[in-house]
Amino acid sequence: MARIDQTPFEVDITDLTHDGRGVARRPDPKSPGEAGKAVFVAGALPGERVVAVQTGRHRSFDEARTVDVLRAAPERVAPRCPHFGTCSGCALQHYDESKQINAKQRVLMENLERIGHVTPGRVLPPLTDAAWGYRRKGRFSVRRVEKKDKTLVGFREVDPRFVADIGECHTVIPEIGSRIAALSALVDAMDGRRDIPQIEFIAGDATPEFDGVALTFRHLMPLSERDLAALVAFGQHHRMAIFLQPGGVDSVHPLWPADPQLAFSLPQWNLSFAFRPLDFIQVNAGLNGKMIRSALDLLDAQPGDRVLDLFCGLGNFTLPLAREVREVVGVEGEAGLVRRARENAERNGIANAQFHAADLGKDLSDQPWMREGFDRLLLDPPRSGADFVLTQLPLKQFKRIVYVSCHPASLARDAGYLVNEKGWRLAAAGVMDMFPHTAHVESIAVFEPA
Repeated sequence: MARIDQTPFEVDITDLTHDGRGVARRPDPKSPGEAGKAVFVAGALPGERVVAVQTGRHRSFDEARTVDVLRAAPERVAPRCPHFGTCSGCALQHYDESKQINAKQRVLMENLERIGHVTPGRVLPPLTDAAWGYRRKGRFSVRRVEKKDKTLVGFREVDPRFVADIGECHTVIPEIGSRIAALSALVDAMDGRRDIPQIEFIAGDATPEFDGVALTFRHLMPLSERDLAALVAFGQHHRMAIFLQPGGVDSVHPLWPADPQLAFSLPQWNLSFAFRPLDFIQVNAGLNGKMIRSALDLLDAQPGDRVLDLFCGLGNFTLPLAREVREVVGVEGEAGLVRRARENAERNGIANAQFHAADLGKDLSDQPWMREGFDRLLLDPPRSGADFVLTQLPLKQFKRIVYVSCHPASLARDAGYLVNEKGWRLAAAGVMDMFPHTAHVESIAVFEPA
């Protein structure tokens, strides 16, 4: 492979990519005065002129990083974190907080138009919440680096081969983000420091035993008694529950306390959700409550309605819906989540919610819940979207569909199917800032019969 030319060059930034990099056209040396190949520039914002150096080459575009800003955009701010640009946890800290959500809204609308060939009847006001200290679930990579004589705990660098050398993180909840250096010191002092590749964190409500935070240490070899004692002491000192994961997901078990109770609340609906340390929960607790309220309002379900909730997980939408409708049926592919969703319904005294385990990417014609009538549909699929399950549903039975999405491209594709092939109308769509300072776009759309 030919070496990449590291000669700095100047470009004008005209747009922002879906992953938060500036878009430019590098002058074509063979055709002076004409725009050349597209280049995506990390650390650059629309309206800026920057000096960049190339970092990657592809057939249809190049990659580069900013080394100097010659003309700054009014929206540029000083990043709060000194590791910004090296750590991959954030992509937009240099972009004014109030402007980030507008950029994400443009991404959604461009995807709807370009991929789905649809336009919403109205654009919903963006949903936002706290921009810092919001992330309650995630995974830190761990690596012993002999050259630095230390163990690094943190997110991956922009170059994913490396772990970012960070002491704290401002987007993670303070109970965890302020203790990354302590975690690094803990692991570095362990006999098994080279055998721990990752630490998962998750947080719920505080209990008398601990403050709601749980850490799960993945370890490739059995840990010594000294290491186990060190982990227990760390958990007790910081009031964090400690779990161990010697193998797959099913191997996760508590070290301290003996039986930690993990749960988070949705006080708006008088609900409490028990969960396991590796379960999926929405990372932004404040935004999650606003998102649920928005989804239920858009669904406009009536007290006598029967609602279908697909990709329901622990029942994040299902149980709030059960407080407001006659009956709700939640369907989820992971059997463990379905089991805990049923337990959460019982935990909250809810008798009008059913839960079923089913692979929503396969034929569902033999599923009994498919033969039951529904009034409205809510779905919150993974990044891959819901294209297959939508083709199997008797869509004419629904009075309204609300689609919560973590990937605007798959939402746009599925919106195109509903509108252009099945005759629905995209009544409204908008974005929600679930992950401030990242390029991640969470969105919501409501469809009505045309």
